[in-house]
Amino acid sequence: MTPGPSSRSFWPAGIVVAFAIFIPVTAGLILLALANRHELTRPDYYEQELRHQRQMDSATRARELGPAASIAFNVTQQRITVVLPAEHARRAATGHVQLHRPSEAGLDRELPLTLDPGGVQTLDVPDLRPGLWKVRVAWTVDGRDYLLEQSLTNLAAAGAGATLR
Repeated sequence: MTPGPSSRSFWPAGIVVAFAIFIPVTAGLILLALANRHELTRPDYYEQELRHQRQMDSATRARELGPAASIAFNVTQQRITVVLPAEHARRAATGHVQLHRPSEAGLDRELPLTLDPGGVQTLDVPDLRPGLWKVRVAWTVDGRDYLLEQSLTNLAAAGAGATLR
């Protein structure tokens, strides 16, 4: 008995069609990948890494000062108090205090660091909007950089106070 026309196998045609689709799709994806250059590093990655390492070293030096370096927020008076070691004030520390609002960059502020002889600076901030703020104090003493960061949440509008993190 000879097989009839209805018992033909479609496997050979299916394999040819699969390769006919697979090859152009693969070539198209390769061309698309080559056309889009997405570098994982910055062109100045080495300088960026050095800058980041200097910040980490500055933060470590500030942590080593312990409670002699701190940031406090008084919600009832709407006042931020920065305390640094008195010896840093005597050695003419230079730097700045930065108030950063992560949710609204237009509210960011940078103020000069002006310590009294005891190493204290008080910042009146009556217009500090409720929400999360990051206070960053960066200063230099005798050629050594220090960096102190503190997050605070102003809840003054709700009358609930403030928290430091």
